[in-house]
Amino acid sequence: MARLKLPIGIQTFSKLREGGCYYVDKTPLMLKLVEEGTHYFLSRPRRFGKSLLLDTLAELFEGNEPLFRGLHAHDRWDWSRRAPVIRLSFAEGVLHSAEALDQRIHGMLREQMQRLEITTEDDSIVGRFIELIRQAHALTGERVVVLVDEYDKPILDNLTRPEIAREMRDGLRNLYSVIKGQDAHIRFAFLTGVSKFSKVSIFSGLNNLSDITIDPGYSALCGYTQRDLETVFAPELDGLDLDEIRRWYNGYNWTGESVYNPFDVLLLFQKRQFRPWWFETGTPSFLIDVLTRRHQYVPRLGQQIVLESLLSRFDVDDMPSEALLFQSGYLTIDRAEWTGERYLYHLRYPNLEVRMGLTEQLLYALTASGEATGEHLYRLRQCLAANDFPSLAGRIESLFAGIPSDWYRNNPIAQYEGYYASVFYAAFAALALDVRPEDASNQGRLDMALRFNGQVYLFEFKVVEREPEGRALQQIKDRGYADKYRADAQPIHLIGVEFSRERRAVVGFEVETLTAGAID
Repeated sequence: MARLKLPIGIQTFSKLREGGCYYVDKTPLMLKLVEEGTHYFLSRPRRFGKSLLLDTLAELFEGNEPLFRGLHAHDRWDWSRRAPVIRLSFAEGVLHSAEALDQRIHGMLREQMQRLEITTEDDSIVGRFIELIRQAHALTGERVVVLVDEYDKPILDNLTRPEIAREMRDGLRNLYSVIKGQDAHIRFAFLTGVSKFSKVSIFSGLNNLSDITIDPGYSALCGYTQRDLETVFAPELDGLDLDEIRRWYNGYNWTGESVYNPFDVLLLFQKRQFRPWWFETGTPSFLIDVLTRRHQYVPRLGQQIVLESLLSRFDVDDMPSEALLFQSGYLTIDRAEWTGERYLYHLRYPNLEVRMGLTEQLLYALTASGEATGEHLYRLRQCLAANDFPSLAGRIESLFAGIPSDWYRNNPIAQYEGYYASVFYAAFAALALDVRPEDASNQGRLDMALRFNGQVYLFEFKVVEREPEGRALQQIKDRGYADKYRADAQPIHLIGVEFSRERRAVVGFEVETLTAGAID
């Protein structure tokens, strides 16, 4: 297979097809959408190809047959039937007032009217949108297609200013209410965004909108599957380890087939380096602030179990941490469990990139260590690789000792019991090591297990103000936490770490090693 151009940053279907770029054919799923319904909503994280999806749908409904030659839809679509398409997008720019939002909406409606050669005397947003839909139907004899990209961006851009975010929500609700009222004139409607705001808060009774966000059949509507990677992009794989690509970037799942974020894959192929390409494009400080302000216990982030309703409970004044992390792409669905009455979702980090990137950002926030954090992480890995436990203890003590006193006084997060364990876990997870927090056995839950360099490290944490000193290591031994690892015939290191909340420091670090010979 010949190498083609990498479609980095291309969100226009015609540009991609005419420019000799790779294209993963999503038209089978698009035809399924058209055959099975008329009004849809899809939430996906940023840079997942939502804009390209909508642009492809627009070209399909407008009947641009040459662009689809060689694709699944070409011989299965009626190209003689062309529908008028109304396209609205809030992807560009940042709006910070209700007036700015109204101006943007008026501008988009005027642009669509000019493109479809429609005029109206009504100068209100609702009236103009209604006339646009009705006249487009009347002039062409075909019901209208309405496509809305980044439907929620004006709200998300103002989450740190709730009063403005509420104004944005109300203005958008006013706009989207038209889609429900003009159902008789609409053939197909599709709204996409990052967040899944509750239907009550923004869609104003738009109860005919089918939410396919968590739908096994459409889990791969955006993103690249493993098969896509190994077939479409086969010419790019030379010299790259498939298992490593999967470990770094695969794993996003919405109860169906897991996918890669396209941005990661394309940058990997261009740069030939494993780096957190998607994560580096901008993790919102708002997200980190919310997690630290809510005293999020970091070790539990990647293994939460939530109700189905929680993932859709999202509004300006009600943003559960789990919903925020899931919708923004920092957690994904590991599996869905039907209890007989409702679904429970087991959440996890999608992949190494996200786990490493998010825990690193949280480590910065939890310690306020700034530039010193990088050196701490580097030295921690060195100590672990050499099994230099005295130096490892010293490095961990230095990590906590370097936290400014003012930071402790001004941040109540440092007062809660899980703070020290969160810092400890975040440091090792940020190193991209195989870390398993709250590792369960029939004897209970070990605080943290770590596999590295053909060895096993079992950690237990204690706060000495709550229990006598020396209990951390003893608990590992008393509860036989090492038993489940003995069959591996690898050295096992039992490590008890004790913190003092009053002294704000590590006050105990005991190690006992079970050699492979002793284990046998």
